[in-house]
Amino acid sequence: MARIGVNNLTFYYEGSFDNIFENVSFQIDTSWKLGFIGRNGRSKTTFLNLLLGRYDYGGTINASVDFEYFPYPVNHPEDMTLSIVEEILPNAENWQIFRELNLLDTDPEILYRPFSTLSNGERTKVLLAALFLKENAFLLIDEPTNHLDINSREQVAQYLNSKKGFILVSHDRVFLDRCIDHVLSINRADIEVRKGSFSSWYADKEATDKMELARNEHLKQDIRRLEASARQSSRWSDKIESTKTGTRVAGLRPDRGHIGHQAAKMMKRAKSIQNRQENAIHEKEKLLKNVETMDDLKLNQIKYHSQVLISLKDVSAGYASASINEIPQAPRHTVSLQEDCFSDTGKSKTNDIRTVCSNISFEIRQSDRICLTGKNGCGKSSLLKLILNENAPLYTGSLHIGSGLKISYVSQETSHLKGDLSNFAIQHGLDETVFRSVLRKLGFERVQFEKQIDEYSEGQKKKVLLAKSLCEPAHLFLWDEPLNFIDIFSRMQIEELLLEYQPTMLFVEHDLAFQKKIATKIVPI
Repeated sequence: MARIGVNNLTFYYEGSFDNIFENVSFQIDTSWKLGFIGRNGRSKTTFLNLLLGRYDYGGTINASVDFEYFPYPVNHPEDMTLSIVEEILPNAENWQIFRELNLLDTDPEILYRPFSTLSNGERTKVLLAALFLKENAFLLIDEPTNHLDINSREQVAQYLNSKKGFILVSHDRVFLDRCIDHVLSINRADIEVRKGSFSSWYADKEATDKMELARNEHLKQDIRRLEASARQSSRWSDKIESTKTGTRVAGLRPDRGHIGHQAAKMMKRAKSIQNRQENAIHEKEKLLKNVETMDDLKLNQIKYHSQVLISLKDVSAGYASASINEIPQAPRHTVSLQEDCFSDTGKSKTNDIRTVCSNISFEIRQSDRICLTGKNGCGKSSLLKLILNENAPLYTGSLHIGSGLKISYVSQETSHLKGDLSNFAIQHGLDETVFRSVLRKLGFERVQFEKQIDEYSEGQKKKVLLAKSLCEPAHLFLWDEPLNFIDIFSRMQIEELLLEYQPTMLFVEHDLAFQKKIATKIVPI
C-alpha cells in the first residue's frame, strides 16, 4: 500500500490565459478503486496525462508506483491478438493471459484471431486483461464502457470489482456503483476525494447543494434587509446631526453635546449593520461554487397525423458481400422481393448475404419510447439505418414508414464532424442562436464556440449531435447510443427533458439507469 500525493498542481495549455488546474492538492491510496467524475470539458483526460508525465506542470505529483493508461494504442490491428498482448507484456505467460480472460468471461480463443476482427467488447476485455497484468502499476482507465452492451458492462464491472488500484473514468452510474469504493470528482471550483459509491457521493452532493441554495436564499434576504436598515440608520444620524444648528425652541438653546452623542450612536449602529451585511456577502460568495447548474432543455417535437408511425413485421436484414450499390435494394414500405436470400431462420442461404438480425416485429406508436437491446453486432444500428434509409441493409419482411414522417437522427459515430459551429448550423438548417443556446445549457463554455469541432472531446462532439437533434422539428427521434462519452449531469438533464416532453423515440442505449427511466418498451434483438 502506498499513497499518491498531488500538491499545489497548476497547469495551463500554452497560449491559454486561464489555468486548467490551480493549486490543486489531495492524496489518494494506491489500493483504492476510484471513480473519476466531472462534466465534459473539465479536463479529466488532461489530468490523467499529467499523472503520466506527458505535460509540464507546476507543483508536485509524488508516487512510488508507475502509471499505466487504458486504452493502449494498437498500431497494427491486423496482427494476431496474442502478438499485440505480448507487445504490451513481453514477460507475461500465456496462462496468466488466459486466467484474466476467463475472469472476464471471454474465450481465450480470441487471442488467435486478428485484433481487427474482434468486437468492441472483446477488444476492451483483451486490453483490460493486459492492463491488470502490469506489475507495480496504478491503472488509469479512461471510459472503457463506450460501445459495450449491457452484458459486457456487467462482466467488466465484476472484473474491476475484484481488482484494486485504479482510477476509472466513466459516466455510467450503475457501472460505477458496481466497481468503485471512492470518488474523485472535478467540480466547478476544486477537486475532491470522498469515500463511497457514486450513489452515496451524489446523495451527499445533492444534500450539500440543497443546503447551500437554502443558505444562499436566506443570506440574500438578510443582505437586502441589512442594506435597508443601514440606509435608514444613516438617514436618522444625518437628520439628528442637522438639529445641532437648528433654531431655538421657546428660547432654549439646542443641547449640541446630547445631539452629537445621539447622532454618533446612530452612525455606529449604521456601521455595525454595514459590517454584518459585508460578512453576509462574504459568506454568500463562498456558496454555490460547486453547484452544477442543469438548465431546462426544450425539444422541437411535432405531432404526427397517425397513431402508428412505423411498423416492422418479420423483418430480417443483412449486408451483401459485394457493393450494395451493385445489388438492387428491397422496395421500402413493402414486403422485400429478396426473400430467397434468407432461410426461415433469417440466416443467409448464400455466401453473398451476411445476416445481422432476423424475424423482427414491432410498431412505433405516438409517445412510444422504444429501446432496442441486445449484444454488440446483433443488428440494432442496422435497424435504425434501415428506417433512416442511410447505408441501409438488404431486408426481407414488411417495413412500413408513414408518409411525410420527419426523423431526427443522432448517430453513434462522431468522426465525420468537422468545421466550426456556424457552418455546422448552416449545413443542417439550424437557427444558430438557438443551437448555441442549447449547447450552453449542455455545459459548453463560451470559449468552446471559437474552436473547430474536431478539436472537441468526444463528449463535446456527441453534445453537438444531441443539440442538433433537439433543435430539429421531428415526429420521431432516432438515437443510436446518444450517451457515449456524455457526462453524468448532462445524462440526468436529458432524462428530465425526455420525461417532460415524452417524445416518440426509437433508441439504442446501454446505460441501464437511462433505459429504466426513459424506455416505455424494450425490444430485444
